[in-house]
Amino acid sequence: MKAIILAGGSGTRLWPLSRSNYPKQFLKLSGGKSLLQQTAERLLKLIPPEDIIVVTNNDYKFHVMADLDAISPALSKDMVLEPARRNTAPAIALTLKYCTERLQCGKNEVLFVSPSDHIINPDEQFIEYVKEAEGIAREGYIVTFGIKPLSPETGYGYIKIRAHPPEAESSAAGGVRSQSYFRVEEITEKPDLETARGYLDSGNYLWNSGIFAFNISTIMEEFKKYTPDIYKAFESTYEEVISNFSDMPDISLDYAIMEKSNRVVTIPLDIYWNDIGSWDSLLEVFEKDNKRNVKIGDVIDIDTRDTLIIGDKRLVVTVGLENLLIVETDDAILVAKRGDSQKVKDVVDILRSKQRIEASEHKTIYRPWGEYTVLEEGVRYKIKSVVVKPGGKLSLQLHHHRSEHWVVVKGTAKVTIGNKETFIHENESAYVPKSTPHRLENPGKVPLEIIEVQNGEYVGEDDIKRFDDLYGRTET
Repeated sequence: MKAIILAGGSGTRLWPLSRSNYPKQFLKLSGGKSLLQQTAERLLKLIPPEDIIVVTNNDYKFHVMADLDAISPALSKDMVLEPARRNTAPAIALTLKYCTERLQCGKNEVLFVSPSDHIINPDEQFIEYVKEAEGIAREGYIVTFGIKPLSPETGYGYIKIRAHPPEAESSAAGGVRSQSYFRVEEITEKPDLETARGYLDSGNYLWNSGIFAFNISTIMEEFKKYTPDIYKAFESTYEEVISNFSDMPDISLDYAIMEKSNRVVTIPLDIYWNDIGSWDSLLEVFEKDNKRNVKIGDVIDIDTRDTLIIGDKRLVVTVGLENLLIVETDDAILVAKRGDSQKVKDVVDILRSKQRIEASEHKTIYRPWGEYTVLEEGVRYKIKSVVVKPGGKLSLQLHHHRSEHWVVVKGTAKVTIGNKETFIHENESAYVPKSTPHRLENPGKVPLEIIEVQNGEYVGEDDIKRFDDLYGRTET
């Protein structure tokens, strides 16, 4: 069995913590590890790292590699990079092509597909469900994982099942087995509140977790039957699929196949599951105080109840509040009523329509060599804190409209300015004139921290010309 981790999503419902350039799969919400890392570690309890394939896009490549390498360098060996964002059906089709062509997987190979941004526990019990799904998938079924609904949630899709599972049922391969799974009558997308209440009252509906298992032969037959425009990709080479990927329809696997196929079954999961699809759902994850508040960061609360308060670098004080969601970051503060957190997506849509950078970027920007944080910015200047990982190396580059002044705060920097290379240490500095090729790298064993002061008529990030780059980034 191969496991596919989908790590290309750009979730918007946890704004302002999650943004398109740093989505929720990279957030460290519990346990000190990102959701992606927790997903990989969960699957490593069942299969070796060489049987795990991570699907993401070029924008997140180095984020994913950094997270995976911290667990096992073998995990980033098989990465499928989407050249464009085209939802889960094309992403899975591309990965199927990778499995059959590059990994030489047979048609009976079972693929287990999991999002990278869910919280699930206990891991051991979940692994037993995965083993069960593998056996069912070998019989020709498409297996989904259903969650018993606890409330009329409008942010989830729903799976309608038969009222009672049959004692035994013929398998797709013609055999008969006793079973702990249900036939799926219908899969529906996110309902309105009234419809969701009806689903909850009927007792015949489960939340759709977005976790699947199937063998390659079965899913390819269903692609051919229901989405021939995607299936034609299997008649091409992997490189040709990559080249034509942007022409594929932007459609989810649920819409493309699950809502149409008569080969779908579901296993109800009797464990804790949370896809953290909103701030309301995140409230369930953290421990609450005696007033049912969740407090993270430097927080003082007075007469405050049933409230989520997340602070970043500032003191957050609340007085006389109830049933609120408060999230503070460097550049934005979200205040919302509990129960309305699904509307955060609308906020992001408004920010994008106004071309506000807060929709996509934090003040801290992550790069393959490390990260930088914008501390201050004016008409003709910008001040950054820059951290370069040990062995990290920025591209050889120049800027036409700004000069730069670097001051080392911690570590040792190897600096190239024009044709000259030098080392600068703590409390030492270097000056980079306009239009001069330069490079900053960390030759040491501890993170290099510098303060960078930019000055010029234009200090935008797109004023950069790259000549050489360790990470294969193209010239801007």
